[in-house]
Amino acid sequence: MPSLAPDQWELWAISPLDGRYRKHLNGLGELTSEGALISYRAKVEAAWLLHLADVPEIKPLIDLPATARQTLKLLTDGTAHDWQAQIKEIEKTTNHDVKAIEYYLQHRLRSVGVAPQTLAFIHFACTSEDINNLAYGLMLQDLRAQRLLPLLTQITVDLAVKARDYADLPMLARTHGQTATPTTLGKEMAVFGRRVQRLQAKLQQQLLEGKMNGAVGNYNAHLVAFPGVDWPAVARSFVEDKLGLSFNPLTTQIENHDTVVEFAATLHHINTVLIGLSRDIWGYVSLGYFRQRVKPGEIGSSTMPHKVNPIDFENAEGNLGIANALAGHFSDKLPISRWQRDLSDSTVLRSLATLVGHTELAWRSLLRGLAKISVDQERIAGDLDGAWEVLAEPVQTVLRRYGVVDAYERLKEATRGKQVSREALHQLIDRSSELPSSAKEALRALTPASYTGAAGTLARQFAASMNVGG
Repeated sequence: MPSLAPDQWELWAISPLDGRYRKHLNGLGELTSEGALISYRAKVEAAWLLHLADVPEIKPLIDLPATARQTLKLLTDGTAHDWQAQIKEIEKTTNHDVKAIEYYLQHRLRSVGVAPQTLAFIHFACTSEDINNLAYGLMLQDLRAQRLLPLLTQITVDLAVKARDYADLPMLARTHGQTATPTTLGKEMAVFGRRVQRLQAKLQQQLLEGKMNGAVGNYNAHLVAFPGVDWPAVARSFVEDKLGLSFNPLTTQIENHDTVVEFAATLHHINTVLIGLSRDIWGYVSLGYFRQRVKPGEIGSSTMPHKVNPIDFENAEGNLGIANALAGHFSDKLPISRWQRDLSDSTVLRSLATLVGHTELAWRSLLRGLAKISVDQERIAGDLDGAWEVLAEPVQTVLRRYGVVDAYERLKEATRGKQVSREALHQLIDRSSELPSSAKEALRALTPASYTGAAGTLARQFAASMNVGG
């Protein structure tokens, strides 16, 4: 491959996330890359050493001067990339990623005067999975807080604003693709907004479990070395108090990954809802209910100059589908391990970054699309005015209210499969001798645009719940 400038590497990237779409995912690599995983692992190793130094039975054996503690802090809190690269160099010899971190920490601490007796407690009684499961837990925790939840908030706020702005904009509904009882555009935005809002809360509350219990989950080596230590309590305080994860007390060599699967399943659910939103908006664009802002210089078709395609919603749908395919595999694979351990989960977990990457890319595409659309009120009103048959529902319902048993059948005969005019509907109302004049007058006053029930109120209530009422 020829020597390339940094901005040309996208031409040769294997994944579009690191190539074509990299500019849309700025900063994601700081949390999901190989270097990021090394950083999270080092954070766990350093934190475990510091935690052991506080265990009364072990504390006399660990001497960490201020310089050593500062070194550990720099390794876990900094964003410098030089030391991660040094660990990768060590891994070329060890062919073991976690052991390479242990050796590097020994080297760094030795260089600031830490004694061999203390160095021996780096990675003490740990299996690699003790480090890995906690590293991935910390990664997901940060991804949730720094990337996923802020984007979901933007989506729900955008939908809440549209719910408020279009709360009273009447729109012809379509059930089974056919004309149906009118709604308002704002209320339909509120439906999706509340669904995403509820799932966002679920994602925020999702526990992420971790373990620190050795080769097969029994603290075997721990208890041989220090039989008087309450190791389950030490492990729990480390996982919960020092790392902020939830403690899993019963595992084999691997943490069971059940909460990782639940995390991915919640993303899957959110993404499925957003596929529905993307398709609905796409459909409204196709109907002409939404117009898209035209970007100068942009081309919609290589042969049809007039095209303004809803590409943001299509890109969102495609990437949501890729993300969901990965989430589905996590659900099928991660809860299963042969006996006490096999390594098939390790390579799968590395694709958590891909799941989050395609999810984030889709959410950003959706936000761009939502920002580009504007309502064509004339087109929406025209559709409503051409669908007087939808008022068959209130007419037959009012007839029932006045005791007409065959009200449904009467309206079905007059309207099913037919385009009904305003005049024809009013004639039917006038011929309904069972109705008092007041009821006839109220029905004649109805139009498709005024027959929206509580839609406007419902939309405004959702908008107010998101603090965008007004």
